[in-house]
Amino acid sequence: MIEIPSDLHKDLVPLAFLLGDWAGAGVHDFPGSEKCNFGQEVSFTHDGRDFLEYTSHSWVLDGDGGKVRPLESEHGFWRIDAHRKVEVTMVRDDGVVEIWYGELAHQKPQIDLVTDAVARTAAARPYSGGKRLYGYVKSDLMWVGEKQTPEVELRPYMSAHLKKVVTPEDVERWAKALPDDMPDDGIAFFK
Repeated sequence: MIEIPSDLHKDLVPLAFLLGDWAGAGVHDFPGSEKCNFGQEVSFTHDGRDFLEYTSHSWVLDGDGGKVRPLESEHGFWRIDAHRKVEVTMVRDDGVVEIWYGELAHQKPQIDLVTDAVARTAAARPYSGGKRLYGYVKSDLMWVGEKQTPEVELRPYMSAHLKKVVTPEDVERWAKALPDDMPDDGIAFFK
């Protein structure tokens, strides 16, 4: 269920499907890096201004799904204009700062992004750009990232399937919003 907070900046309504805390797992595979399964926590928040704040932390998983060590961390800001053009500024823990541009798909919650500018510190690994696709599919957030370096052509390197994290406050708010005429037996509800 997509909720639109009353204090969300009006320009951000098309991005409301991203809001909240998400958690899940995915696969990381890129030449020169360890191929692994990873866990991820993502958060999209707002404070009433015309951007969403984005935070992502991922970590390598062992064969039993336990955390081994950090993989990547990102922090950024997402905006959208009246023509459904999306811009993202992002900084990563590995010394990379990126500007992404893209577009929200017509009549579906899907965003395609491409890097427009990349800046790297001296300690950062080689990186020259990337693409990302985010989609809201059956109440889940899915994404795939592609990247390229001077030595490796653009190719997929990470993808994840994330579920919305539900808090006790969410459950209480939803319970209060139920209609008063709900059937007592629960079966009649489905007839």
